[in-house]
Amino acid sequence: MAEDIEAKIRRLRELGKVTAEPETPPVKPPTASPKKPPRRPRSISSIRERERRKRILIGASILIIVILIISIGAYSYLQSRSANELKNLRSKKIGEVNYYFSHYNFSNKECAQKAFQVRSLVLSKIESAKTVDQLRSIDVKIYFDKAVQVYKACVEEQQKVAYETQLNQTKQQKIQSIEIAFQPLLSMPLPDSIRAKVISAMKTLEQQVKSAKTIEEVNSISPDSYLLSLWRDYYFWKIDNIPTNDVILEKNGVKQLVSKSEAKSILSAVTSYTELLQYKVYKVQYVEIALVLPRDRIAGGFIKPGDVVMFFAKNGTKGQYKEIVNQGYVELVLLPTNVGQISVSESQSQSSSTSSSTSTTYNENQASTYNPGDTQFSNGTSVTDTYSNSESASQSSSASYSYNVNLAEILKAIAAGKIQASEQVKEELQNYGWKVITLEQTSDMLVLPPNTEFLIIVKVPSIFVPDILQNQQYLYVARVTT
Repeated sequence: MAEDIEAKIRRLRELGKVTAEPETPPVKPPTASPKKPPRRPRSISSIRERERRKRILIGASILIIVILIISIGAYSYLQSRSANELKNLRSKKIGEVNYYFSHYNFSNKECAQKAFQVRSLVLSKIESAKTVDQLRSIDVKIYFDKAVQVYKACVEEQQKVAYETQLNQTKQQKIQSIEIAFQPLLSMPLPDSIRAKVISAMKTLEQQVKSAKTIEEVNSISPDSYLLSLWRDYYFWKIDNIPTNDVILEKNGVKQLVSKSEAKSILSAVTSYTELLQYKVYKVQYVEIALVLPRDRIAGGFIKPGDVVMFFAKNGTKGQYKEIVNQGYVELVLLPTNVGQISVSESQSQSSSTSSSTSTTYNENQASTYNPGDTQFSNGTSVTDTYSNSESASQSSSASYSYNVNLAEILKAIAAGKIQASEQVKEELQNYGWKVITLEQTSDMLVLPPNTEFLIIVKVPSIFVPDILQNQQYLYVARVTT
């Protein structure tokens, strides 16, 4: 608009110059003449024309001055208005910048500095703008979006660096945990073939960790499946190298005597290597121990050498039972001394009795009654005669005898050589105890009381002996039947 006004003023100035200049005919160049022509007198019409032109020129000059004054005033007004508009727009732009940047959370101070550099740039452009058009061409939103983009890129870069650092730390920790997990297995006396498999599996896991791209991928790498297979191989190798056909499996203090195939079957069913490590494998070494137990705790005493038995213990306070030996063997059973006492008592008696009796009775009764007037009189007699005779006789006789034989004393006498025909006596006594037990079974009658103590010798793996001896007071022996 200012340019249009200036162009109009220039045109008016040119128009004024054209009007102010008098129209004069072309003048011929002076020629040398010997004599100056005489001056012509002016006519009235020319004078009037001259005055008219003068008035026109004055009017045009005044008009030009007025136009100039108006134009200068308009220009000054427009300039003042443009300056105010520029100032207001500049303030508005600055407020817009402050609004955008104050309503965004630039929490990361380091990255916020980069965003504020963009803010300083746009503020500099706003301050340096000379015209309203220049200010209007400045899009604050674009600069704000750029600042946010720079901020986010900085934050992402920092997060990326932090993530890479955390990823590397996670990888190192995972590799250390893998090595720690494999260390117990490597410390075992492994054969070369299994040791090579263990080292190869550990290296494979470490390489997977190193090539992982994310923390989640690192955390998902687990050595459990490898360790389960490798530990199972070690257990199988150990079982195969035990010379006996049976082995001892122990888990959480509970021991079992099982065959090698049963042990492998039990270990194959385990699905966690941590659970597998709870098992311990021992070789079987049998020992014989002697126990003195009441018959009600040794299957009623009806056990004999060669029987397969199991051992249970009762908790003295809680009354709960637990299995402590799953398999053992009876080697010998001895009867107690009170069973070796024979007491026999016999008695006879006889009696007879004879009796006879005779009795005769005679009765006679007489009676008379009188009624004189209102008075009644009665008179009577009664006679009874009884005769009896009885005889009795009795006879009785009785006889008794008893004897007592102590078999323990007989055995002592045989050992001392004080009994004749000792071999015959030993042969008679050899199965005496078993005959007593057998008699109970055949007669369905209890001969020996339930608390009768027996001495039994059992064969068990040596690993069970401490448990048996510690629980002897509450020990129960059960015979295994098929």
